[in-house]
Amino acid sequence: MNKKQPSLIFCILMDLAGYATYAIPGIGEFGDILWAPLSAIIFYKTFGGTKGMFGGIFNFIEEAFPFTDFIPSFSIMWLLMYKSEDRVESKALNKL
Repeated sequence: MNKKQPSLIFCILMDLAGYATYAIPGIGEFGDILWAPLSAIIFYKTFGGTKGMFGGIFNFIEEAFPFTDFIPSFSIMWLLMYKSEDRVESKALNKL
């Protein structure tokens, strides 16, 4: 069974939510304390499997450390999965 890939819009919105903790001065790092574990859980549930687990760990670290919120981890994983899916479909077509 192949898990359906999340939409790019969803991934961009999740990245914006992580970056939004800096929108209110003085709240940034405190917001990250709350957002980092929640974001990691959402990441794992969204992508699942080994990729979701390692990506969730990376996402947690990226959100927890100061000045790293600009990294769009959800969008990067979406791109990696999209390219991976594209290669699988291309190989299947070549076998026909």
